[in-house]
Amino acid sequence: MSSTARIPLEHPDTIITRAVRWWSKRKFGAVLEPGLALMHHRRILMSMSRFEMGVEHWRSLDAGLKDLAIASVSARIGCSWCIDFGYYLSRSHGMEVAKLEQLTQWRTSDVYSPLERRVLEYAEAMTATPPEVTDEMVEGLRKDLTNEQLVELTAMISLENMRSRTNSALGLTSQGFKDHCEVPVG
Repeated sequence: MSSTARIPLEHPDTIITRAVRWWSKRKFGAVLEPGLALMHHRRILMSMSRFEMGVEHWRSLDAGLKDLAIASVSARIGCSWCIDFGYYLSRSHGMEVAKLEQLTQWRTSDVYSPLERRVLEYAEAMTATPPEVTDEMVEGLRKDLTNEQLVELTAMISLENMRSRTNSALGLTSQGFKDHCEVPVG
């Protein structure tokens, strides 16, 4: 468990804590520390969990574009827990290692398509405080995305801002998920 957490991650052994731990281990192979932090307010934990389960059914936007946007937000905010977990999820979705490794140099890297660059630019602009989204950015995205996909992208970026800012504020750090990725050699 994270030694830098600003809130205790230990909880009494109750039926609810056992259920949360069981579900998390079953789904991700480990108990997610953000869940342990949110267990201090069960209504928030349950509301967030239901919402996240619903997000899993948002499928109009390509998973790779979502993963890039999420990774960009995590990196921009500096949430090491989110970067670690996002790397794990992105790799499980088939994201190329180079795209994750070159994320901070996306403007000069040759591993991104023009659409991926527009998504990364949009994610950064939405994450800035105040947001720096322009009409031109949105029009550029609309050349390749439907309105439904643009709304989904926007919602995913907003959601990752909430996740990353919450986890950072609570002092949650890398949980070692990246270490469990099978990265091809050579």
